[in-house]
Amino acid sequence: MAIVGSSATALGLRMPRPRSGARKRKRAARRAARLFAYTLVLAVFLLPLWSMVATALSSATSKLGSMDLIPNGLTTANLSSAWHFGIGRGLANSLIMEGVGLTLQLTVSALAAYALARKKFRGAALVMVAIMATMMMPEEVIAIPLYLIIGKIPNPVTGGTLLDSYGGLILPLVGWALPIYILTGFMKRIPMELEEAARVDGAGELRIFLRIILPLCKPALGTCAVFGFLMIWDQYLLPLLVIQTPSMNPLTVVVTSLQSSQELGDGVKLAAATILMVPSVLFYLALQRYFERGVLSGSIKG
Repeated sequence: MAIVGSSATALGLRMPRPRSGARKRKRAARRAARLFAYTLVLAVFLLPLWSMVATALSSATSKLGSMDLIPNGLTTANLSSAWHFGIGRGLANSLIMEGVGLTLQLTVSALAAYALARKKFRGAALVMVAIMATMMMPEEVIAIPLYLIIGKIPNPVTGGTLLDSYGGLILPLVGWALPIYILTGFMKRIPMELEEAARVDGAGELRIFLRIILPLCKPALGTCAVFGFLMIWDQYLLPLLVIQTPSMNPLTVVVTSLQSSQELGDGVKLAAATILMVPSVLFYLALQRYFERGVLSGSIKG
């Protein structure tokens, strides 16, 4: 064994050394600290959500201000009661807002980003600055002007204005600066050679946009879709300004009205909040892969 060791040393090779007890203890301490940190983060973020769901599914009436960690008699009575008090109609209105509003938002943002990123024209920087400036104004500042503008836009269906209509709910959500900014930065990194090669093959602007640019922007589109979904789903001030008929209120307004009710128990209120939470969680999980790729690609230059 000594001869083998000396010959290996002479050849410049190092024999593997057994791990010492100190290294094993350090690794065990790091794993324990990491496990503790993960458990703490999960407890901080998931424990309130789990407690909300458990209380919503509990058949026993919880004390005022208290929540259950384990359902006390599993039942869906609270969910049924919340659905009976208008949650179903509010959910349908919110889904209509999401489906139409998010589709139009992504379409307009992609077209605007394509023009800003791939076309050269005077004033492009000023246009981008003007678009980004809209993100600096809170909703409360533009609430009254927005109400006045919507009240003057004619409704081609009813003959009145866009107040108290789906058009008034959806139209202000179409233009948003964040997806335009994200898609513009992403499209600028696409090589111009791909577009030039497509033009040599006879492809037009629309074909280049649909067949080349958009498929390469799937991670950015996924990121914008997640942000856009949450932005539209959480709308509260806009429905209060536009909607006058209670049956047209989205889910956020309906849940808020239930929370202020003194007649309903905490289980019904938490059941309504659970229904409000579930679609956004499911949508994020469905687009999680694209969202993470979009965020990571935005942090890497080149």
